[in-house]
Amino acid sequence: MSRPSSAGAGAGGGGLGAGKAGGGKHGGSGGAAAAAAAAAAAAAAAAAAAGVSSVAGSGSAAPSSAVSLPTAGLPGQSTELTALFECPVCFDYVLPPILQCQAGHLVCNQCRQKLSCCPTCRGPLTPSIRNLAMEKVASTLPFPCKYSSAGCQLTLHHSEKPDHEEVCEFRPYTCPCPGATCKWHGSLEAVMPHLMHAHKSITTLQGEDIVFLATDINLPGAVDWVMMQSCFSHHFMLVLEKQEKYEGHQQFFAVVLLIGTRKQAENFAYRLELNGNRRRLTWEATPRSIHDGVAAAIMNSDCLVFDTSIAHLFADNGNLGINVTISMC
Repeated sequence: MSRPSSAGAGAGGGGLGAGKAGGGKHGGSGGAAAAAAAAAAAAAAAAAAAGVSSVAGSGSAAPSSAVSLPTAGLPGQSTELTALFECPVCFDYVLPPILQCQAGHLVCNQCRQKLSCCPTCRGPLTPSIRNLAMEKVASTLPFPCKYSSAGCQLTLHHSEKPDHEEVCEFRPYTCPCPGATCKWHGSLEAVMPHLMHAHKSITTLQGEDIVFLATDINLPGAVDWVMMQSCFSHHFMLVLEKQEKYEGHQQFFAVVLLIGTRKQAENFAYRLELNGNRRRLTWEATPRSIHDGVAAAIMNSDCLVFDTSIAHLFADNGNLGINVTISMC
């Protein structure tokens, strides 16, 4: 049986649901001369590898198309060069557009927005000074994914990094429970232990064919019902969410998530079925990975969607039973 969890109850538990409301500083070493020398060395190495000569003191930059370095053209050098782009605050990479302080020190754009002075020399960060030479070097280098320490082995052009990291399978997982009260995040292997420890009220049923019973569906406001289903050596999260997506029009959204990766989710299919009073409503789909989350499914209506009038056709004394079947593709 699945009990709702709502903000009106004033508790995060209340059965099987996850509640939903309404329903330092790192200083760098070295001075401006060292930073300028590093930038000059990087630019010179890149230009030399590309067969492009430079004129000292000219102040002019070669067109970006003139500096094009395939990875193979930098044996043993790309790691040294990418290290020059390390942000002294977050230790991620400083990527174009690259801005420097008046002394020539670099900091990534994300950290720069939070700082009032240069973390290396404590000098002012304004006015903004663009470092075109380092931007050209960055355009020739492969940068590792920010989740390389977690196992991702991809190296990418700087323009491809943000999009990849948004969907990288090695990105830390957040708590899959609906609502915004739990801020936990960790590895995929740690998700189930977290749920068992921090969300003990969530019931787990065994087998590929179960009944997900949502109780008290007439509760006002936004409400979530959550249950776990275990089969085929995997765990699936069943979520029924009621919300007012349009003013004055409450809707129910039912979806199944795999506690696993997107690639693993492609191996399964699920069916949700409402039965009663000689009526049947069915939804079949591929489960989403918890990396995608419930919100994405609801936003795209990639789930079983029905309004309160439909829910009452299948409910019994305010309780709604949903038949859930998991199968392997």
